[in-house]
Amino acid sequence: MAGGEARGGQHQPIGLLAAIWDSCKTALLALGLCIPIVLLRTDQDFSNQLILEPRVGLTLTLVGIAFAARLVWLLAANWTARRPTPVTRVPILAGMSVSPEAARRFAIGGLIFLFAYPMLSLALVGPAGSIKWIDNFGIQILIYVMLGWGLNIVVGLAGLLDLGYVAFYAVGAYSYALLASNDVVKDFMAEMIGPWFWPAWGFWLCLPVAGILAAFWGIILGFPVLRLRGDYLAIVTLAFGEIIRLVLINWVDVTGGYAGISGIPRPSFFGLPFNASDEGFAATVGIEFSPLHRTIFLFYLILVLALITNAVTIRLRRLPVGRAWEALREDEIACRSLGINTTNTKLTAFAIGAGFGGFAGAFFAARQNFISPESFTFLESAVILAIVVLGGMGSQIGVAIAAIAMIGGTELLRELDWLKRIFGADFDPTQYRMLLFGLAMVIIMIWRPRGLIANRKPTLFLTTRRAISGDLVKEGHG
Repeated sequence: MAGGEARGGQHQPIGLLAAIWDSCKTALLALGLCIPIVLLRTDQDFSNQLILEPRVGLTLTLVGIAFAARLVWLLAANWTARRPTPVTRVPILAGMSVSPEAARRFAIGGLIFLFAYPMLSLALVGPAGSIKWIDNFGIQILIYVMLGWGLNIVVGLAGLLDLGYVAFYAVGAYSYALLASNDVVKDFMAEMIGPWFWPAWGFWLCLPVAGILAAFWGIILGFPVLRLRGDYLAIVTLAFGEIIRLVLINWVDVTGGYAGISGIPRPSFFGLPFNASDEGFAATVGIEFSPLHRTIFLFYLILVLALITNAVTIRLRRLPVGRAWEALREDEIACRSLGINTTNTKLTAFAIGAGFGGFAGAFFAARQNFISPESFTFLESAVILAIVVLGGMGSQIGVAIAAIAMIGGTELLRELDWLKRIFGADFDPTQYRMLLFGLAMVIIMIWRPRGLIANRKPTLFLTTRRAISGDLVKEGHG
């Protein structure tokens, strides 16, 4: 067995020379991976010809990092293996559970911070710098938190592996874009109620419609996959997501194809637009106009939508349908033997999870003012699924923490311009974000296989031993 690996569930100490030799092999493996990915960079010269630019310094740096990381890991593992193990030690591989009291304190502290986040950004970096922190960090992270909580119903609670969740995200976005910008709908509402109605209430009417349409497509997906589980279910849901994307690309008359849909109406504060006119929000409230007002409004809007998603999920989990999801996740055959309708259970999981994805898609379209099929690729589904898996399937807090780490980490990479002084002016940290995501997933799978916060405990269980009536058991006693 290779030096330092687990034998019989415990780490075997190795010498310094063996650790160095093992680290050299890791460095050679890293070099083999870096040669086709990092070493040679393709570029175009002035004559529009493809040239290869070697990046020897960057390659050697990454190989050195791999060598040092492996050596530190082995030496730390040796030090840990030589320490006496307490009798009451709990294996960390089981994952970390959170007590209800700790979860409640974390939730209260998180809510206070979130509601104060825009004001803290304004106080720390000013109006000009706070737009980036509120929009790129706050709103973007909350969108993925909401998507993660929606997919957590399907994957974490019901145990149905869904690789095409981005399809429902796209259905919600395009549903809102087509309804809100449709001239026929605008003219009909203007004739029925008045020209003021649609600009004021269009978003609030289209938002639930987008969620309902996404839930409807979730049911449509659920029917063909009722008999599928595991890898087969993942393949079918992946195909469904690609089918939706191809339809958006090729149905040019409706979706605009690759050109997408632009000029999507932005949400207003119940009829008060966020502009500099006399009828705008700033003039009505009596404050000076600033583009930051719309950003702050969108932040609180997605925050409320995410909190509604969380509250509904927690409430449903305590209801019979939530307990049926958990039973389906643990053992479908036993679930059927208990008389639970697995067909309805799967369909409700797909529909509710897809509905929340549709709500997030409608908000995304309203925030961006433009959508195209390029925003709904398989990579988005992979990122959302990674958030659920890394956070801990079934854990609302874990999903939120994973979304902050993954999406916030991507945005932080854009701020690491000082790395260009080390790796060169052409170095772009964002190009390595998927590499970092893969490394993070490998580390989490080794450190906590069930995610950051494991939550597989049933919502209904007996806290005390209870006797069973004698007429219910064969032996005649309880």
